[in-house]
Amino acid sequence: MFEAWPRLAGLLQQARQRGGARTGVVYPMSFEALDAALAAHRDGLMQAVLYGPAPALQALADKHGLSLQGIEVVDTPDDPKACAARAVADCHAQAQPQGAGFAPLKALMKGSLHTDELLGAVVSRGGGLRTERRISHVFVFDIPAYHKLLSVADAVVNIAPDLKTKQSIVQNAVDALHQIGLAEPKVAVLAAVEGLNPNIAATVDAAALVQMQRSGQIQGARVEGAFGFDNAISARAARIKGIVSEVAGDADLLIAPDLNAGNILYKSFIYMAGAECAGVVLGASVPVILTSRADSVACRIASCALATLVAQDGS
Repeated sequence: MFEAWPRLAGLLQQARQRGGARTGVVYPMSFEALDAALAAHRDGLMQAVLYGPAPALQALADKHGLSLQGIEVVDTPDDPKACAARAVADCHAQAQPQGAGFAPLKALMKGSLHTDELLGAVVSRGGGLRTERRISHVFVFDIPAYHKLLSVADAVVNIAPDLKTKQSIVQNAVDALHQIGLAEPKVAVLAAVEGLNPNIAATVDAAALVQMQRSGQIQGARVEGAFGFDNAISARAARIKGIVSEVAGDADLLIAPDLNAGNILYKSFIYMAGAECAGVVLGASVPVILTSRADSVACRIASCALATLVAQDGS
């Protein structure tokens, strides 16, 4: 399945070696959601715990010839919000609904419920999984035309992030990249143009993020920008424009100015550049895998591997 994306295949191997994080699969009441979760479980990429109405889950599995043998199922009401609330509660170490042997979840995976139903439970002020960080998302892409894995943040969660939110977006993504083996990711902050233009807010934010990294407010990365997209991923384009940079042409992480730009970039990579990706929500106390009906099976499975790698305590 991953023959065309060997770098993503490497992430899967890392996750197998980690043992697979214990992952709550929330309301997987469609064939696509259930099949992907079971495939990732069988491949050792996560330890799936299914949350949903047990009789309906069994009926769905039987209908499509899927086996739930050996799979832990937490029976919940046939209500996506109640299901999400139970899974979120089971991420807390102090929760012991199954007795002394209970092991808390280390990651969550969206099934067939709406994204806001799952994230609403995650960010709830009463028993949710909030931290001091803002919630954000990162994609990790294997693009055949690029020389290494390339990540993009944020293309899913934050619509029009302010500077403080962008700081969390960068730090969340950098911390995740540390977990997949990048000691000091090279971060390119994107805008329509390179350099500082006071009339383009994205370039002003980029300059501020660079200073935050230099002053230690963003740690563990090299942050530069603003870059046009061409300068960020093409050393030749950067040379032509006279840009001297350790990041230009060799970026590990692209920071989008807003959700529109990030989402368009993500879909361009997939549909025009032959890329495949893994993606997770960061900033909560556990990573969250958000799947879409349009996601490929490979993306769903790779996202499970990525969540295992960024989960704080592994399995």
